[in-house]
Amino acid sequence: MKKQTVLAAALMAATLGLNAQRPMSAPKGGKAISDELIGIFFEDISSAADGGLYAELVQNGSFEFSPAERDGWGPGTAWKTIRPGHSLGFIRPTTTGIPGLYSYTQPYISHTDMLLHVERAKEFYDYKGWRGFGLQNDGFGGIVLKAGAKYDFSMRMVNIGAAKQVRVALVEPQGWGKDPKLLAETFFDLAANQKAGEDWKTYSATLTPNADCTKGALQILVLNEGDVRLDDVSLMPQDTYKGHGLRKDLAQALADLKPKFMRFPGGCVVHGGGDGFWNTYRWKNTIGPRHQREQLKNTWGYHQSMGLGYYEYFQFCEDLGMQPVPILPCGVSCQGTNGGWNMWPKQAQEVVPMDKMDEWVQDALDLIEWANGDPATSKWAKMRADQGHPKPFGLKYLGLGNEEKISPEFIERFRYIYKKVTEKHPEIVIVGTAGPGSHPENPDFEAGWKLAEELGMPIIDEHYYEPNKYFLSSRQYDKYPRDRKTKVYLGEYAAKDKKLIDALAEGLYLLHVERNGDVVCMTSYAPLFARRDNTNWNPDLIYFDNERPYLTCSYYVQQMFGQSSGQYYYGDCVTFEGDAPGVQQPQPDVHYGQSVVLNVKTRQLFVKLVNAGADAKKANLNLSRFGIKKVATQTTIAGKADDENNYDHQPIVPQTKQVKAAKRMAIDVAPYSMTMLTFQL
Repeated sequence: MKKQTVLAAALMAATLGLNAQRPMSAPKGGKAISDELIGIFFEDISSAADGGLYAELVQNGSFEFSPAERDGWGPGTAWKTIRPGHSLGFIRPTTTGIPGLYSYTQPYISHTDMLLHVERAKEFYDYKGWRGFGLQNDGFGGIVLKAGAKYDFSMRMVNIGAAKQVRVALVEPQGWGKDPKLLAETFFDLAANQKAGEDWKTYSATLTPNADCTKGALQILVLNEGDVRLDDVSLMPQDTYKGHGLRKDLAQALADLKPKFMRFPGGCVVHGGGDGFWNTYRWKNTIGPRHQREQLKNTWGYHQSMGLGYYEYFQFCEDLGMQPVPILPCGVSCQGTNGGWNMWPKQAQEVVPMDKMDEWVQDALDLIEWANGDPATSKWAKMRADQGHPKPFGLKYLGLGNEEKISPEFIERFRYIYKKVTEKHPEIVIVGTAGPGSHPENPDFEAGWKLAEELGMPIIDEHYYEPNKYFLSSRQYDKYPRDRKTKVYLGEYAAKDKKLIDALAEGLYLLHVERNGDVVCMTSYAPLFARRDNTNWNPDLIYFDNERPYLTCSYYVQQMFGQSSGQYYYGDCVTFEGDAPGVQQPQPDVHYGQSVVLNVKTRQLFVKLVNAGADAKKANLNLSRFGIKKVATQTTIAGKADDENNYDHQPIVPQTKQVKAAKRMAIDVAPYSMTMLTFQL
């Protein structure tokens, strides 16, 4: 090839690349819609945080588990006593010398540590270095370790009496009566005569296993006689998502959804769940050094270490280019308190006395300062900077409340906190709630919307979980008034199963949401994660175990919608053979539909076609108003209605290919399928 030809080709490629990034004007006929329609909602349900997205490999590293969280739990949960060589000793939890409960002026330190008393460290034999007395932690059903990977170990210890040596090892247990396989080890020398509670010191090392292991364990062995106290044990892989402490494969699965925002930390965990208001999630307890974060009983019955806290949530939003949408309590507990899950008309609801509401208002104001303030002038912003993020996070949205019953007590407290926050920070977009079931027959739904309109609330959060027939038939947003100031955030929704037909029903519903993207500004499927051996709720978008995520059919539908965001909707570019002229699918109880969305920022046009029926359909595309190129990318998922991705079988995965593009073209839409065509303009 001649130099001139090569140069011309390079210039053409560069020009096409520049054109793809240069914003364009939308052709006539489009309707302006939200380009933040697809986001994610993270709640710590089904062990989504500890043992899930949070990459920490040690369970109960601070010895804080409690019988109040789950019968049989306590400081020793997830730990076992080990004594190779038949060394003798005992272990007991203690709080001596440990500061008490957290306050915002005095850091919280974990309530409980472990005292290891070793009587005879080398009584019977010392086989291949296996001696001492101590503890073993198997993590969350076994620790997955990779040969050559680096793992950062740390632990706070205080020595009592004579100098001692402590051995820390990563091992692969071989069963009863057999010595474990050693994968990595390190030793710590503890100085003599440390004073309990005064001279706590952090010991750390990097461990590199010499072999792969899926059922590993961490061992801590004291090798000399006497007492040692342990606390805040941690084993964290160095290879986390962007180095920020999140499990890489699970974080990548979320990144691949291309979400525009993340709502967190709940959900029912926000306001006390079924345990009363004492169990409310307080964001200030989840920032700063991890050993100073106050841990909490989870609404769903297990323990939250808060290693995944507000700093990590905001950092993850920044890493994925998502808007953070934190949700704060507004003085009213979940209506499920004390077993009131019948929802209505009689619900158990705890409330903060009105003369105590300023504390909750201040929490909201301080969060805005922490996220957006200047470290030079704000103590909360300085805490953010001290943790490693001097630049503001750029908080735009703030949620107040989560599907509370819209009682008179709720309305009084919500009005109070809403007024105080918006007066101080009119730039913050407040997200309210439409109650615990967003249907017209629910009295809370009507009351929630009435309150939103009275206040001029920017966004209201609707929730509903329904059988797939609801999503196949309902086109409710077609009927919403167009003159309302309040937009809809569909914050929690899902069909009540995880088969392909359920995912396609959700896809049809999202086509109708895009058509109403001037009314609905945000959506997020829920729940997001579920751990294989600790699932509180079904269905979920992503299931996982210690080794990998399992992506559902609904995940791939969400992914296609997340990848095809835009600012303009065109309803007249696609017709289905057999339809009357002018009909725009999807219509109620019609199981196929289409959506055409233009992203003027990326110069991409997306055509989405969903067929949730048993008969093939033919779609005719007229894209003559767009300057499409000659090749498009086609992505399709298809199968049988009852196909389901599970731990043993994943029949539904996207198939992608390049296809010839034309201004007018026909597409065969297979039964039980979703197809997305991406055109570069």
